[in-house]
Amino acid sequence: VLSGCGVYDGTEIHEASAILVHLSRGGAEVQMYAPDVPQMHVIDHSKGQPAEAESRNVLVESARIARGKIASLAKLTTADHDAVIFPGGFGAAKNLSTFAVDGKDCKVNREVERVLKDFHKAGKPIGLCCISPVLAAKVLSGAEVTVGHEEEEGGKWPYAGTAGAIKELGGKHCVKEVTISFPVNFHVERQFTHVDAKNKVVTTPAFMCETELHNIFDGIGAMVKNVLKLTGK
Repeated sequence: VLSGCGVYDGTEIHEASAILVHLSRGGAEVQMYAPDVPQMHVIDHSKGQPAEAESRNVLVESARIARGKIASLAKLTTADHDAVIFPGGFGAAKNLSTFAVDGKDCKVNREVERVLKDFHKAGKPIGLCCISPVLAAKVLSGAEVTVGHEEEEGGKWPYAGTAGAIKELGGKHCVKEVTISFPVNFHVERQFTHVDAKNKVVTTPAFMCETELHNIFDGIGAMVKNVLKLTGK
């Protein structure tokens, strides 16, 4: 499920691409969706500032990542799919919800909320990365998720405050890494991702951490692998 195209006003493109690569490697058949709604705003990514006179549609922009093969989120049903995955990017907090503006008092897009509740009720896994775990924390009471660390640690975790917001939303936050720590005395994947086995929610921090791209890629791979494993197929 995409939220536009571009980290500051839509889907984080590297995260979406990493998810698609790992799903392909895992043998999954993929369909992409996005809500057919206006973006909260448009950001000029070369300047990091809003483009005041411009407006864009989330579905239309998401089609850039999907290479045109995308459908309205209203058409997504649990009957047709074994799992659902949400990449991060500010679009998750601006277009899929109002978290960027309202924090713990945010509202979630009606179709996004429906999809999360439907997959949860059906016992089908939900994967989320970066900022998107806030969606599960808001919609699925008591869900266990990770957005990485709970302290900024000198700027390594610039969005660490999100962990506190997750707790205020009613979720449980679990501290996880993006890079491997040594010595490794348990399965490496457990450092990258959190699996809420009860709710079948799998999360990984991704770009919540300032780190090299390959670390983001590996963490997302662990998330996707666990989502596929939970499908039982």
